[in-house]
Amino acid sequence: MGALLDTPKTDKYNEHGAGNGLRYGVASMQGWRTEMEDAHRAITGLKGGLSDWSYFAVFDGHAGALVSAHSAEHLLECIMQTEEFKAEDVTKGIHSGFLRLDDEMRELPEMSSGKEKSGSTAVCAFISPRNIYIANCGDSRAVLCQAGDPVFSTRDHKPVLPAEKERIQNAGGSVMIQRVNGALAVSRALGDYEYKNLKDRGPCEQLVSPEPEIFVRDRDDQHDEFLVLACDGIWDVMNNEELCNFIHSRLLLTDNLEAVTNQVIDTCLYKVMMSKAFCIYFTMCSLLLKVCQYISSVRNIDTEFVEYI
Repeated sequence: MGALLDTPKTDKYNEHGAGNGLRYGVASMQGWRTEMEDAHRAITGLKGGLSDWSYFAVFDGHAGALVSAHSAEHLLECIMQTEEFKAEDVTKGIHSGFLRLDDEMRELPEMSSGKEKSGSTAVCAFISPRNIYIANCGDSRAVLCQAGDPVFSTRDHKPVLPAEKERIQNAGGSVMIQRVNGALAVSRALGDYEYKNLKDRGPCEQLVSPEPEIFVRDRDDQHDEFLVLACDGIWDVMNNEELCNFIHSRLLLTDNLEAVTNQVIDTCLYKVMMSKAFCIYFTMCSLLLKVCQYISSVRNIDTEFVEYI
């Protein structure tokens, strides 16, 4: 699992902003890791005539910070530069952008030399005036809440999932102790090129795949309350229902999204310390996107997501 600190680093990095009728707050904490390996990006107002679009993303790095940092800096541009995205086929543009980024990162000097072994999960959301596009690769997660209840969640890409396990085995690997070849805990990620060396297989057929799972939803500004993007450090401690209820209850008392994300991290840290599970990788970066300006008391039971990838 790598070296861990004796005591967690609890200093937080915070960020907040607003635009396009949205407000967001970000909080991250290094925890027990020896370096901060998470990264994020939050932009309200995109270039290229998309000033009414916004983009949010969280990256959970492992075995180093290079891939997460590079992905935070370049994933958006890789997506927007695809011919599919330019042709307004957003889902295919997102898919192609992930693969393009992963292919380009492989050529970085640190990667091509074999010295850099890092990888990163990724979860991102594009918010347009009409739609929410969510893409996930790995076990960072996006959860959408209405009236304090989760109405959508991405799926964590774990090696034990039947489709993931089948791909791993078809690529000559195995799943041991719920890990790829007994080592990596996620079955999809950016980077991790030591698991992507099969010349006779495409990028999505390797032991570890950079392919995102993509979902599209029509916006419902009357009922959509908030969207959370967070790494597994959060979800290992709070499930979807617990986190949505926690944030909803805090938003009844304050509209300070930065403070709310800090409270989420502090609560997760407290629970881990009380359980004495100090070996946990506790780096976390939590992003809260408040989709509407008020708390709705009506739950929409007809929410449906369409899976594209």
